Amino acid sequence: MGIIKDRFRAKADIVATDIKEMLKEHGDKVIGEVHLSQIYQGMRGITGLVSETSLLDAHDGIRFRSYSIPDLRKKLAKAPGGSEPLPEGLFYLMLCGELPEDDDVHHISSVLQRRSHVPNHVFDTIESLPMNTHPMTQFVIGVMALQTESQFAKKYAAGMNKKDYWEIVFDDSMDLIARLPRIAAYIYRRKYKGGDHIQPNGLLDWAGNFAHMMGYEDESFKELMRLYMTIHADHEGGNVSAHTVHLVGSALSDPYLAYAAGMNGLAGPLHGLANQEVIKWIFELLEELKTETPTKEQIAEYVKKTLSEGKVVPGYGHAVLRKTDPRFDAQMEFGKKHMPDDPLVNTVWNIYEVVPPILESLGKVKNPWPNVDAHSGALLVHYGMKEYEFYTVLFAVSRALGVLASLCWDRALGFPLERPKSVSTRVVKLWLEGKETIWGD
Repeated sequence: MGIIKDRFRAKADIVATDIKEMLKEHGDKVIGEVHLSQIYQGMRGITGLVSETSLLDAHDGIRFRSYSIPDLRKKLAKAPGGSEPLPEGLFYLMLCGELPEDDDVHHISSVLQRRSHVPNHVFDTIESLPMNTHPMTQFVIGVMALQTESQFAKKYAAGMNKKDYWEIVFDDSMDLIARLPRIAAYIYRRKYKGGDHIQPNGLLDWAGNFAHMMGYEDESFKELMRLYMTIHADHEGGNVSAHTVHLVGSALSDPYLAYAAGMNGLAGPLHGLANQEVIKWIFELLEELKTETPTKEQIAEYVKKTLSEGKVVPGYGHAVLRKTDPRFDAQMEFGKKHMPDDPLVNTVWNIYEVVPPILESLGKVKNPWPNVDAHSGALLVHYGMKEYEFYTVLFAVSRALGVLASLCWDRALGFPLERPKSVSTRVVKLWLEGKETIWGD
């Protein structure tokens, strides 16, 4: 591997073994107010953030300002003739903490349409990338190219009072949310439709216009986009994408920079990229079994084969949830209404019946139930969107609503630079031996 790489690997193996043994013996020891195991294992369960926009309960699922997803589907404003909530309404709820009137929601739709112009240099930047560049890479680069439009960056450089930060962050956030569907749709048409781009329709709502620009005019697909953009918008503040936007924003990076950083986190397979991995796994299942309608017995055998190869079943399990993700339930309800006989959708439902008992039998899985990613791909494929590499971009456009609403709150409340303390394993060992405080250097 090379001299330096070999030396590093040898050192890392030693430290990894030390940490494993230390956690086995001392993992439950309390340091300050947390366990040693939490320090080493992703800070799980440590409350260290405030997020006003949503709260995730392990058993009740996600609530936006105390409203559940069924509540939102019932109470938020709809498009004319539609039955799914307009995501603009959720954005208002996350910002203002109360349900909007229909006029409030339609006002936001109008404001976003007026702010949606994307400068040509953004498209030129995207066009400079190789066609095989992953859509999420193109998307984040497009956002970074758009950063030239940041009012916060300009006004901060010119000098401004910190009590005014929130106002300019708010304006930048509205501009960015307005422009994201245009950038995302441009990337979709560039990569998958031969560069045959579709201009915005100023009479449509935010999600409906996004569907239109991607080339999907079916009204039920527009409804799916409204639902998708709503249920993927936020998942409290500790997940990778939301936390990253908060962290980078705490340095007073403008919303474009903070959002782009968060979306680089969303692109990871343990976060937003999982929706791509789910449908890819299902396609592989169907290909190996040589059928579009596998039986539950066939699915069970394939699941066991996946697990025996040391792989995970994508779309199952969640870091916090200990029940079926309510977002999965919402998509299932949508599927039963719009596509009850679709073979792929029915396969997703059969997987839902098969996988949890198998995972439970292992005795190691805290949550064997499906998360939001387990269902979304099958709904998109039904309408012809088979380009699963693009699914995380859809997620990213939606997630902007939550993370940017939270960023507005961060600046309005004057939250400081985030800077947790870190220590070395040497200090941890000295602390366990009683020779050093855990906060030493």
